[in-house]
Amino acid sequence: MSKKLFIGGLNFKTSEEGLRNVFESIGPVDEVKIVMDYETGRSKGFGFVTFADAAHASEAIAQFDGQEVDGRQVKVNEAIDNRKRGPRDARSERF
Repeated sequence: MSKKLFIGGLNFKTSEEGLRNVFESIGPVDEVKIVMDYETGRSKGFGFVTFADAAHASEAIAQFDGQEVDGRQVKVNEAIDNRKRGPRDARSERF
């Protein structure tokens, strides 16, 4: 079963290919997505890596959380499915 990881604190110059290369040292990666700002086209400094194997994802968390990638210390943890999380605050419920 696949598992998606949140990668925070990325260097704004880190590419999806570069991020894939880092995480493929653990095992096969299904998908890499760096979130970009719609208006500027610049990285927002976070992204997601999806592993086909949950064991590889757990190993990646253990190995890379708090480590340096492209000169920045990154935070790596299991991604939260926003569809399950619900509204962020009361204001969002009014719309």
